[in-house]
Amino acid sequence: MTFDTADTDNRTVTSQYDEYVMPIWKSLNVPVERASDCTLEDFDGNTYLDLFSGISVTNAGHNNSAVVEAAQDQLEEFVHGCSYVHPNAPVGELAERLAEITPGDLQKTFFCNSGTEAVEGAVKLARKHTGNTEVIALEMAFHGRTLGSLALTGNKAYKKDMAPTINDVSHTPAPYAYRCRTCDGSCSNDCADELEHIIGTHTSDDIAAVVVEPIMGEGGIIVPPEGWLERVSEIVHDHGGLLILDEVQSGYGRTGELFATEHFDVEPDIMAQAKGIANGMPLGAFTAPADVADSFESGDHLSTFGGNPVACAAALATIDELQGGLVDNAREQGEWLSSRLADLESSFDVVGDARGLGLMQGIELVDPDDTGPMGVAPAPDKKLATAVADRLREAGVVIGVGGYYGNVMRFQPPLSIDREQLETGVDALEEALEAEVADA
Repeated sequence: MTFDTADTDNRTVTSQYDEYVMPIWKSLNVPVERASDCTLEDFDGNTYLDLFSGISVTNAGHNNSAVVEAAQDQLEEFVHGCSYVHPNAPVGELAERLAEITPGDLQKTFFCNSGTEAVEGAVKLARKHTGNTEVIALEMAFHGRTLGSLALTGNKAYKKDMAPTINDVSHTPAPYAYRCRTCDGSCSNDCADELEHIIGTHTSDDIAAVVVEPIMGEGGIIVPPEGWLERVSEIVHDHGGLLILDEVQSGYGRTGELFATEHFDVEPDIMAQAKGIANGMPLGAFTAPADVADSFESGDHLSTFGGNPVACAAALATIDELQGGLVDNAREQGEWLSSRLADLESSFDVVGDARGLGLMQGIELVDPDDTGPMGVAPAPDKKLATAVADRLREAGVVIGVGGYYGNVMRFQPPLSIDREQLETGVDALEEALEAEVADA
């Protein structure tokens, strides 16, 4: 059975959303009828190059045939039995596979449905293992929107009207070199040492965990300087806590390595995963070494739908696809993309900074004639970013806009993207910037 969309158009779908979907949906103004690899098609027959992949989810490409086939095969066997009540092959095989591919000594996995759940479960496990309660996250971080993960998220825009969340959470400065308050762009890693100050002034030194995105996604594609994550790991361990790395957005090949953690000399104590893990099927996970994982006792944590066998079958196929060449492609195309985005930074005064790794990159748009927050860099230009995204959409290119200030153009396409498609996207971005500058 398929949906009959013969009489459906973009206006109809948007109207249904306005009338019946809660008013929190964030529109890129591209309703989708079907998608394939790096291309979206709306209900009016328009096609778009997708540089956002559903917020960094369809890493193996939209409608990847191997992933679809794996999910269909499992659908024909059974869909649900609660994987924590009835052991089944897809869950067992995926857990073993994650033990093989995740960094360090990570061995045992809990499966859930989303990144938010993965992060919250990781925090619960850290508290149970250490016997401590306090958690520290980064300013500008994003870890989800439920009350627990929202407490870790360091951006008031997500917290409006939602306080109080959970207690015992503090925040330390992010390694945001372009707008750093402590190192004037020289990346001395003073912001890593600031963690010691936060522990001394904002906590009772009862640290269960520090939660970090190896590369910050919603914060604006922020890559920490060399040595920063290593220093954070050292500090949290010195205080008896665990290092939780949130690889929800940066994992599964996105940065040119299977996990962004592999770019740094650090091993996580717990790692949260979701988004790209199953190429669009709802699945999340957190993985820990056996001694940490075994701190959970029967009844400490559970999920009715977590580890759905169809989603786990899709994840196994996704990992095969990623390791079969897509991670290598992300690395190769990412090197080219870094060069092109650096050229844009040199060519346009409104491009304040280009940054990222692999196919997780962005450019920060600014007003060069206006002093920004604390006078560290030119003022963020959210209006320009929105206008550029609109021009790109009109040219048939979908791109994300984000960052703490809402001024970062985000390149996070399917990892299957080829050079010609990537060139099309960057050329369209350059043309949109030229047009906006000319109209200013």
